[in-house]
Amino acid sequence: MSKKNAKTPPSWGRPNYGLECRECGCKEFFTLETRPIWNGRIRRRRECRHCGKRVTTLEVRVS
Repeated sequence: MSKKNAKTPPSWGRPNYGLECRECGCKEFFTLETRPIWNGRIRRRRECRHCGKRVTTLEVRVS
C-alpha cells in the first residue's frame, strides 16, 4: 500500500487534469471574481479551498 501526500485531498473520482494549487496540490477552488476582458476572454480570480492561496486564470473559448 502506497502513502499519499497528506496535503492532497482525494480526487473523489474526478479526472486527473485541470487547475491544481501550487502550494498544497488541491484541485478545489472558490471563484472570487469573474471579469470579461477582450476578445471574448474571461479573467477569473480563484482561491484554493484547502490553503487559501489565490490564483488568476485566463480562459479562452475554443470554438
